[in-house]
Parts: sequence; C-alpha cells; structure tokens
Amino acid sequence: LLAGIGVLASPLAAKTAHMGDKKGFGQKREALICVIGDEDTVTGFLLAGVGEVDAKKTSNFMVVTSRTQASEIEEAFQTYTSRDDVAVVLITQNCADKIRYLLDEYEAMIPAVLEIPSKDNPYDAQKDSIMQRILKKMTVGAD
Repeated sequence: LLAGIGVLASPLAAKTAHMGDKKGFGQKREALICVIGDEDTVTGFLLAGVGEVDAKKTSNFMVVTSRTQASEIEEAFQTYTSRDDVAVVLITQNCADKIRYLLDEYEAMIPAVLEIPSKDNPYDAQKDSIMQRILKKMTVGAD
C-alpha cells in the first residue's frame, strides 16, 4: 500500500501543532497522531491523512495481524509514547488487551493514549484503563 507513495502528508498533524509537548503546554511545534490496530482501522486513519513515514523510514502507525507478537505491540507503544513529536496514540482495544499491563502503568498526559473500537470488536469502557482511571478520579473528586 505505501511502497509507491513515499512520505505521506499529514493534515491532521498540522491541526495538532499547538497542543504542546512533554515539556509543557503552549510551546509551538508539530505533533503527530500514532495508530496501533488492525489493518482496516489503520488503513482508515491513513486514508484520513494521519500516516507519516520520515526519511529514516520511521512511521507513526502499526498494523497488527494474528501473527503479530505482543512484544512487537509493546515495542511500538513504548516507541510512540516516548517520541516527543507525538500528541496522541490511538490503539484498538483488542490490541490494548494484549499489552494491558503497559496501559495500566502509563500515566503521562502527553501523548494521550486513547483506546478505540475496531470493526470486529466494539468498545468496552470496563476494559479501558484510562477511562477507569478517569471515572475513579471523578468519583473521588465528587465526594
């Protein structure tokens, strides 16, 4: 799919340009959205303009198949969440389930990590670590 395309333009990256970075909000710079998921989900985001491949052939997306090892998903997640040019990491919930312990440990605000549904698996808020953390803080703050 990407072999003949080269570097993909990312119009959504430009829209997230002023979101801030790990050093603090308000600093102007371009930020990316990364995607980890099944082929249909990732392809949809690529068609929407989210994909980017730089000169070093580093991309901001990972297609997960039935043959993908959990360690490969872990590596992609850790790479994306440690990059300073990433504002959001989208991960399908079935992929997130394979590295749930990493998501449970992840506490940084930026990049934000969002679990999303895939074509074959609906979203379940009970499994979403980030959502559960938010709900817990909301109930503690409501007292």
